[in-house]
Amino acid sequence: MFLLILLYVVLTIIRPQDYIPGLDLVPILPVVLALSFLAWLGSSQKTFEAPQFIILPCFLLILMISQVTNGWTGGALDELAHFGPVVIAFFVLGASCTTQKRVRIAMGVMVACAAVLALHGVEQARTGMGWTGIPIGEGNRIQYVGIFNDPNDLGLLFAATLPMAVFLGRRGAPGRLLWLACAVLLLYGTYLTNSRGAMLAVLIVAGCYIWYRKGMVVAGTLGVIGLVGLKLLSSRMDELDAGEESAAGRVDAWYAGLEMFRDSPLFGVGPGNFTEYNELTAHNSFVLVLAETGFLGFILWLAFVGYGFWMMLTILRHPHTAANEPGREAEWAMERQLALTLLLSLCGLFAAAFFLSRSYMVVLYLIAAVVAGHYVGARRRWPELPAFRFSRDGWRWVPAAFAGVAGLFVLVAVLLRTQ
Repeated sequence: MFLLILLYVVLTIIRPQDYIPGLDLVPILPVVLALSFLAWLGSSQKTFEAPQFIILPCFLLILMISQVTNGWTGGALDELAHFGPVVIAFFVLGASCTTQKRVRIAMGVMVACAAVLALHGVEQARTGMGWTGIPIGEGNRIQYVGIFNDPNDLGLLFAATLPMAVFLGRRGAPGRLLWLACAVLLLYGTYLTNSRGAMLAVLIVAGCYIWYRKGMVVAGTLGVIGLVGLKLLSSRMDELDAGEESAAGRVDAWYAGLEMFRDSPLFGVGPGNFTEYNELTAHNSFVLVLAETGFLGFILWLAFVGYGFWMMLTILRHPHTAANEPGREAEWAMERQLALTLLLSLCGLFAAAFFLSRSYMVVLYLIAAVVAGHYVGARRRWPELPAFRFSRDGWRWVPAAFAGVAGLFVLVAVLLRTQ
């Protein structure tokens, strides 16, 4: 099961089926996912111990209902076919990553795949064409095939996997220099995407790490210095204000998304229908979910995202010192290192997603699966860690969703006034 789902991860990110002649005629990705799902069904490793395993199927149900309420009954089956594989991949990978070793292996696979895409970008920047046959994009921004044909999507992947590469390259780790080289390559790849969202995401990842280690004052000071440095490095970062044409278009799209929510507050305008009401897509994953799935979908998606952060913070803040279990100090230290790494990956992932419409992108759910699997495994190894139950904790996300919606309205109002 674990090997099959890792193969699925490789095929999803590197995507040879999108550029190798003949492979496009073979349904290799669905077949590998189906085989991994069958292995999951016959496995004793199935788990539903994390609330995300309940929330994600419920979110899929909301996607289907939203299509029906917007007058397209057949859209329910279309959503099942489109988002159902994402749910399956989450279940299988989450159930597979319940040991520290497997979490590290999954991280290594994701970093290696991201490094391959970064190498492709380096070749594009050097020769103007990558080995996939895809030329460098407008503005000399690197791109890839399939779901990574947008430079911003590449930047999101690089920002999310960068903390994993740094973790794997820690002192004393096997292949340390190789993983550190991958980290440098991912940083350079982020620069080549010239994605403002990805660069800000990398800055946020670094700021969160410094905040954790050195405190908020040091992190804030270095963050300001880092932002100035980014504006000097990138011409697009130098245009970062609400009045710049591209940024203004995004703010207008956010406003349009909030108007869609006001018109269809319960189930939204339907998945994939945002551009039916606005020329541009939302350019914000939170606004996209709110507009397309309404408040019910927003609550579920916010809970799905929020539980991942909550779980990793719980491990980091837990007072356990392994003092009562001699010989397990190193194991607990590794638990915390993995939690910190995954927390930073989530920070990079959703910082970039805040400026992109990637609410349903499979990579987001693959990383979330590793997070959920890690916490499930950590609880098995350390039973004193608290259990999360959506039936018990779910009410918390209702006021959080109200606050999130209010925050989006205030943010958009402020940005519109500054254009």
